[in-house]
Amino acid sequence: WQQYLKSNLLNSMLSGKKLDESKTTLRKRYANQLRRLKQQTSEEAFSVMMNSLTMLYDPHTNYLSPENAENFDISMSLELQGIGAVLQSDEDYTKVSSLVVGGPAQKQGQLKPNDKIVSIAQGTDGEFVDVVGWRLDEVVKLIRGPKGTIVRLEVIPSDPTVTVNKNITIKRETVKLEDQAAKKAVFEVKNGDKTFKLGVIDIPTFYMNFEAYQKGDPNYKSTTRDVFNLLNELNKEKVDGIIIDLRDNGGGSLPEAAMLTDLFVDPGPVVQIRQSDDTISRNYRAYQPAVYRAPVAVLINRLSASASEIFAGAIQDYGRGIIIGSTTFGKGSVQNLVELKHGRLKITEAKFYRISGDSTQHRGVIPDVQLPSLLDPDDIGESSYDNALPWDRIHPAPHQNYYDISKYLPTIETDHQERMAKDPDFVFLNKQSEMFKEAAAKKTVSLRLATRQEEQKQMEKRALDIENQKRIAKGEKPYGDYAALKTANGDDEDEDAPPKEADKEINPKKDPYLMEAGHVLADFIDQIKASEKKVAKQ
Repeated sequence: WQQYLKSNLLNSMLSGKKLDESKTTLRKRYANQLRRLKQQTSEEAFSVMMNSLTMLYDPHTNYLSPENAENFDISMSLELQGIGAVLQSDEDYTKVSSLVVGGPAQKQGQLKPNDKIVSIAQGTDGEFVDVVGWRLDEVVKLIRGPKGTIVRLEVIPSDPTVTVNKNITIKRETVKLEDQAAKKAVFEVKNGDKTFKLGVIDIPTFYMNFEAYQKGDPNYKSTTRDVFNLLNELNKEKVDGIIIDLRDNGGGSLPEAAMLTDLFVDPGPVVQIRQSDDTISRNYRAYQPAVYRAPVAVLINRLSASASEIFAGAIQDYGRGIIIGSTTFGKGSVQNLVELKHGRLKITEAKFYRISGDSTQHRGVIPDVQLPSLLDPDDIGESSYDNALPWDRIHPAPHQNYYDISKYLPTIETDHQERMAKDPDFVFLNKQSEMFKEAAAKKTVSLRLATRQEEQKQMEKRALDIENQKRIAKGEKPYGDYAALKTANGDDEDEDAPPKEADKEINPKKDPYLMEAGHVLADFIDQIKASEKKVAKQ
């Protein structure tokens, strides 16, 4: 414990703090951790115990408390009933981090980011309850509520010129979490003397509002419905091909993965399900003629899992498109939700298999064209879990093939490697990956400040050198010192400050992976056209 404490103290001092300031930071951090520990409920203790038991059998079998079950429903439906404010803990206060665009709080106009909530009242005449020092989830419970009801907040305004607390009345509504919904963009890439206009559809998760669907709501929210509309928009823009971006998509609704595949292939099987009694079903199928028939690429990474792997695997097995990125997570098991008197049980009941017969369990989906990754597959992925189910395979399902991808790959791979060798961003990423591997291989750290400072100095110099090599190669001005690089990357924040929200906009110019996927797709389109011309001549 003393070594751990000293290591944390050195880390704080290496970030630029003085000794006394570092001590204050650590005392504050540990006091907050102790306070959160004392605020734990019997419900949480029960969850920990139950999940310790379930995970002895399988890493994806879990007990969901009523609160976690509600959050699971929200993540699947992408909507909740409340005021549309993203909250975070700030010592004893609950602070407004941001407001959901178009949500009740933003429309009402009085609640602002960085306002601190000190008390909450229900209805127009309910008594205010002081929530200073409360856990974040308990505050959220008071703020959420049925659509059409009133909640009142007393807040300390973020505006320093306002010296008194504000009382804000907000009517709760259904809040749609659009930041997790599918979205599109269009960009161009040049391959030689040709310019290709490409579309990209980013799908952060496979969502479906089961409750609205079961009630027959014609406007229920789902991944496939949103992507269908985006495809129609991209068709009107006359794009040459489309990239489906599934990076960091951890999965979600299995039926949605099958229905999404239906937009790109004609009727046929999408995935095979093997139950615990070894019966195999192929009920998840494409039933309608494909909506989109032009060339497709699917962009994946190590954090693409479950439903993402079903979609990517089906596109690969059908030869419908080219898969680009790094090997996926490797989650090939199917869970079902069982209602309990108190909470739910999410239990693994089957495994899914690609139509090729291969399981994605442990192995994941291996891309046709590899991109470098900064994630260590030994630390992240199904294969890193204790008690994970093994890989196996079953008989393939009969299916058609659209393109002979293997015929095009040699030329595509050659062009890809040539670009990678010259592209400043990928040269930088490969050097950065080497640094990460060296750091991960180091099993001990010094507890001498002078030694750590010298190591930090060397590491910062190396990081600055490879960053400036990239900038010079791109025609950009190099940074004068490491401090300038740190500021540009936003790394000069307080180490205990809450993380900033990631930029949710699709920006190919700032995303080398997406841009290279565009070049690979353009090569794929070129190869298809050349093959079609050859056949026409014959």
